[in-house]
Order: sequence, then C-alpha cells, then structure tokens
Amino acid sequence: MNDSPLQVLTLPTSPHPDQRPGTNGLRKKTHVFQSEKNYLHNFIQCIFSSIDLRDRQGSTMVVGGDGRYFSSTAIQAIVQMAAANGVGRIVIGQNGIMSTPAVSCVIRKIKAIGGIILTASHNPGGPDGDFSIKFNTASGGPAPEAVTNKIFQLSRTIEEFAICPELRVDLGTIGKQSFDLENKFKPFTVEIVDPVESYANSLRNIFDFAVLKELLSGDNHIQIRLDAMHGVTGLYVKKILCEELGSPANSAINCVPREDFGGDHPDPDLTYATDLVETMKSGQYDFGAAFDGDGDCNMILGKQGFFVNPSDSVAVIAANIFCVPYFQHAGVRGFARSMPTSAALDMVARATKIQLYETPTGWRYFGSLMDAGRLSLCGEESFGTGSDYIREKDGLWAVLAWLSILAVRRQSVEDIMADHWRTYGRNYYTRFDYEEVDLDAAVEMMLDLELMISDRAFIGQVFTVGEKKYQVEAADNFEYSDPVDGTISRNQGLRVVFKGGSRIIFRLSGSDSFGATVRLYIDSYEKDINKLFQDPQVALAELVSIALQLSQIHERTGRRGPTVIT
Repeated sequence: MNDSPLQVLTLPTSPHPDQRPGTNGLRKKTHVFQSEKNYLHNFIQCIFSSIDLRDRQGSTMVVGGDGRYFSSTAIQAIVQMAAANGVGRIVIGQNGIMSTPAVSCVIRKIKAIGGIILTASHNPGGPDGDFSIKFNTASGGPAPEAVTNKIFQLSRTIEEFAICPELRVDLGTIGKQSFDLENKFKPFTVEIVDPVESYANSLRNIFDFAVLKELLSGDNHIQIRLDAMHGVTGLYVKKILCEELGSPANSAINCVPREDFGGDHPDPDLTYATDLVETMKSGQYDFGAAFDGDGDCNMILGKQGFFVNPSDSVAVIAANIFCVPYFQHAGVRGFARSMPTSAALDMVARATKIQLYETPTGWRYFGSLMDAGRLSLCGEESFGTGSDYIREKDGLWAVLAWLSILAVRRQSVEDIMADHWRTYGRNYYTRFDYEEVDLDAAVEMMLDLELMISDRAFIGQVFTVGEKKYQVEAADNFEYSDPVDGTISRNQGLRVVFKGGSRIIFRLSGSDSFGATVRLYIDSYEKDINKLFQDPQVALAELVSIALQLSQIHERTGRRGPTVIT
C-alpha cells in the first residue's frame, strides 16, 4: 500500500474525428496512438464514459492483449484512468499478456463489468505496425453496435479526461497491488494473474484431458506441430499441450511472444504460416495448427500439408460434436456461420436437424444468440471457430476439438475430411481480396452490381461456362434480423445464389486512409462423388469467371487480380 494518497486529475482535451470503433475495436497504425495528442487517452475515457457511473463505481475490469509493441504504455494509461474513473479493481495478465479468448473467459468467471483487449489480431506489430483497443462487455463478448456507437459519439464531443498520473503498476509480478487515491474511500486494486490458469481450467471441463494426453503422449501417440507465430498463444500451447498433455517441447514452435511477432505477419493462413506449411509437407507430422497474434484464430493442417478450409473445419466439428464431452452434457442448441462463410455447416445442420443461423460478419452477432441460449457452435471463413463457453472465437479450443475427433475416430485429418465430403457433399471455397482500391470506384461498382441483381429479370438468368450451366435462384443485399432482439442489420453484402447451392458474394469490407477493400467469395457446392477431390481452384474456375463477368471488378478497380487469395 502506498503511504500517501495519489492525486486524481481532470485534464482538458480536444476530440479526434476518426475514433469510430469497428468489429475489432479502434484499429490504427501504432504511431497514431503514440504521436497524436491524447489520442489514446481520449478513446479510453470514452470507453469508461460509455458505462453508467453507478455500474462503474467499484467495479472490476479485465485487461489483456497479445503483447504487441506499445501495449505496456497503453496498459499503464488504462490503469491510471480506470482508477480515476471509479473502477475498483483491474485484473491484468502477467506482463500485460492474455489471449482474447482468455480475456473473455476471465470476464465471465469473475463477473467483471467488461474488459479491454490490446491487439490488432493478425496484423503486424512494432513501431510501423498496427495497434488496436477493443472493449468487451460483461458477457465477455465484443461490445455490441449500440455500445460502439455510443463510444464514437462521446469521442466527437469529449472535452476532458480523468487520470491518476502518478500511479504505476508492476506488470511482471503476480499478486495484488493496492493504491490509495485522494477523495476515495476504498483503495484501488490491481491484480496481476497467470494469464493461462483460469482459461486452462475451463478447457479441462470441456475436453477429456486424459484422452488427449493418451493421443499426444501415449504408446501410439500422433506427431503434432503447432506454430504460435510469436503471438500470445505460445504461452498456452506450452503450458497446456506440452506440459500438461505431454506433447514434446519441440512440437511447438515460435512460442515466445514478441512485440513485433518476429517481424512477421501473425496470420495463420497458407500465405503467412509458410514455415508450418513446409514442415507439414515433409510428412513427419500427423496434425498441424497455427494461431494468430491474440489467439482467437487458427489454421488446421493434416499430413503432407493437407489444408482444412476454415468453413470445412467448423462443419467437421459440428458433424463430430459429441466427440467433445462438453456437448454430451450441455447438448447442442444451434449452429451458426457468418454469411460469407461456405454453406458446408448448413449441410450438417440439415442432416442433424439442428437450427442454423446465418449472420453478418462479426462475432458479436454470435454472442447475441449464445446469450439467448440459441447457439452452441459457430465459425467464420476468416479462420475463426468457437463455442458458447465464452463469447469470442478461440483458436486453441478449435485445435483441442480437432484432436478430440482424432482421438475418437483414429483416422487421419485427410480421411476425416474425405468421409465428411462423401457424407455431406463438398463446398469448394475461396476468397479474393482486392485491397487498397479507390473508394469511389469500389462504391460505384457495388451500387451498379446491386442494381443489376435487384432487377426481376436477373432471377432465372442462366450463365454458361464451358459445358456447365448456372441458373440464378436468388439474389439480394443480405439483411439480418436478429431473432433475439429484432435488430436489423442491412447492406451486409451482395449475394447471388444458384440452383444447387453454389454462391457468389461481394462485400465492401471497409475503408481507411489507404483505400477500400473489396472481397469476393466463391462457394461451389458439389455432391457428385466423382468430383469431390478436385483442385479447388480448378473446381471454382467457372464461378470465378461468372463473378468477374458480373462485376467487371478488374476493369472497375484498375486491378489485374486480387491482392490476396485465401
């Protein structure tokens, strides 16, 4: 306990016009938070001001992140301002590190009023990288749109912020630190915790660790390779899979979190997780996985580098859901996927007669369904999978779910996928990203596309590519009515659906100072058993051709091709 009360100050400030948080919080280049006057403090104050004062007083909040550059500085400011704004206790992962799913888990376990996560997910870190501040509510999930809108409105009129500038926290020592503040009756408490333990306890109640330990270190154990990409998940992989479940220490690589992720993109896909992909191609390992910076995303690979599309991954978990003991006890309430994700999950839902929800992109839509007791398992095409025990996607949970399936079925990843396709059909799937395109050109292209597909004559139109014909069955600008509260989300992406289940989707994903991103999604359903094992790019070529014909995207954007193909 410090001897003399610490001073609480109210300092003047001016608004910044660009502090509208998105799905992943307020994400900017790190130097923006560092160099623009009070940029960090303004947004933190708006988070606290968005919480009713009566709820805020004496409350508990959780702080974590992926340990990227500038995190320690930001955490000290968050703690100083939390104390000045009436928060009673802050729980922080040791050294400021706690994965996004672990933050969600801890918020729910200790009944905190919310949490602040410092991460830019799979984006690069370092002085020239990205930084983000994300607010999660008491449910453990990302703040809903009503809350983020309130934060943005506050940011446009902010005139002052409260701070206790002399308060300094030791982030490296586990335990409680107490501080007396002037004009406060109770001391302000900071609790530094092991970032893994509470989360690991939840996983022990979900999965059969004895079965998993036998799979990973028993007499007939499989060989696995896990790449944490120098993100936060390295701590969890080492403690849970290596130390507790017995996987050899050398089965986990890049497990030391670094401020700049070793200079790499912490993005678990075929483009950036190349070390893992090449290692898996050697045939030495039966199962491989990579994780992003903050631990909420994952990529699954089988022997010889066999790639499991994220849309297929959630469908396989759904089809084998009772291999996870948690669902044997809790039951299965529903499945959900984001609209651009392939319809592979739909096929499982239809066969099992389990309710399926199709939502806009953004994990908060899943959280609403979970809070209402309607959803058990969900996923999205951008390498995110999760269940209702928390309100965030969870890379390590997905890996343990896959390992549980392997333990029960005793088949390879590739054989499990092959069986799945034979049973449900296969959704060939890809995503093209056209990044940093001219915003005006992108908006004009999307408006013209919507006008075309809204014409009544468009329905029933037949597109012929080679010997194959595709007839339009439906087309719209996706609109979602939340079945829980009736909230309507409009303009979520243009869909062209063909007879037989194939789809083309266009989304204007957002814009920043570098331009807009147009995403093109191709989802081709195939149930002919003789066509289940084609090269995906070959299988998708016809629909890609139709998409390019419809949109004229190369001509309209001046691009010869996509920036990224997933």
